[in-house]
Amino acid sequence: MRTTVGIIGAGPAGLLLARLLHNAGIDSVVLESRDRAYVEQRQRAGILEQGTVDVLRAAGAGERMDRRGLRHDGIELRFDRRRHRVDFPRLTRGRSVMVYAQTEVCKDLIALQLKEGGPLLFEAEALAVEGAESDRPAVRFRHGGREDVLECDYVVGCDGFWGVARKAVPAGLSRVFERTYPFGWLGILADVAPSHDELVYARHDRGFALLSMRSPSVSRLYLQVPADTDAETWSDEEIWDELERRLETDDDWTLRRGPITQKSVTPMRSYVHEPMRHGRLFLAGDAAHIVPPTGAKGLNLAVGDVVTFARALTHRQETGSTELLDAYSATCLRRVWQAERFSYDMTTMLHRHPEATPFEERLQLARLDRIASCRAAETDLAEGYTGFPIG
Repeated sequence: MRTTVGIIGAGPAGLLLARLLHNAGIDSVVLESRDRAYVEQRQRAGILEQGTVDVLRAAGAGERMDRRGLRHDGIELRFDRRRHRVDFPRLTRGRSVMVYAQTEVCKDLIALQLKEGGPLLFEAEALAVEGAESDRPAVRFRHGGREDVLECDYVVGCDGFWGVARKAVPAGLSRVFERTYPFGWLGILADVAPSHDELVYARHDRGFALLSMRSPSVSRLYLQVPADTDAETWSDEEIWDELERRLETDDDWTLRRGPITQKSVTPMRSYVHEPMRHGRLFLAGDAAHIVPPTGAKGLNLAVGDVVTFARALTHRQETGSTELLDAYSATCLRRVWQAERFSYDMTTMLHRHPEATPFEERLQLARLDRIASCRAAETDLAEGYTGFPIG
């Protein structure tokens, strides 16, 4: 097989890249190790920044999102039983976010790719990226019980942290920056209408809690728990009781309860791999960086990466210049590090560290009070949450 761009991974990054390239008249092949049903069902992010929403619309993938997604114009911060709403449009000249699950983004992009785009091979396991430093890199993969080779002009690794793409970067050239956190998120899906019409981020002495949603009838909620927690050790009643404690306020707000249909624990880490390019191999999304979910940045960072690559390759095709391709890693990393900073700030401000001193806990409250009382601090949060410029 031969193509211009070999894309490893059919998550939102790989699928969106294929769509952007198709719209630019550039051919690609997408290799995905899982089957279609798995890709369309795996639960991940659910918050789309303004820039991501704009990109999906421009790519022709926004019709169902605009019909079924939930536009949010703010978030609520809770601390000391107080409530403070951060108004995004007022602080960011009209920007907002969209609640629309990654599963739905993938469904939309898969349908478009199969209808209009190039080959999308499910159950095609990438085994290795070869010849990244040459002008003819290749992806060796297994599909239908046999090995094959996809020859490319460029390879883009959208295959996540455990994929093969990053392993093709020589260890001597790699720099890794990471931080692991001693807590995770116990997340649930529940068949009950959300208890608030916007996301609620709560800092509590017992730990962080988040009230989110997937639809007007399905709630998504999270509790901070120790990193090694087994979700099954928590009964449904215990989860609802703890959520109620951590989300409590001094007014008459109440938490709606309903049947829990899914529960799992998400670990928390920050990770950046530099560089994001080696020869004709380009890394995107979780293959290059991971953020704790507090800042809702993971999927949106991946979108920024593939938009940057698609623009750079289109520029190369139209002008013959490799200037933007050569700048890919540096361009992406500027945005990545701002998102890492924002996600780290949100995480450390809202979560209770098991070894925190009373002094550090008071600092958390002071940071939250500053946001609630100072427009400049509130604006900084709103600008970070709705998204940093792409490219």
